Amino acid sequence: MATVRVGKDESLDSALRRFKRQVQRSGILVEAKRHEHYEKPSDRRRRKAAKRARKAR
Repeated sequence: MATVRVGKDESLDSALRRFKRQVQRSGILVEAKRHEHYEKPSDRRRRKAAKRARKAR
């Protein structure tokens, strides 16, 4: 869970920017998008194999 404490003289915009950066770094959005739709196990294996093939090049 990403949390950001707003400082006394900090603007809400800068706190929101820090929060977005923290969420991006932690991979929360990537994980949520992965779980957005059901993926069949065969499709998951195919996607992972393609990723391994790209990395091997």
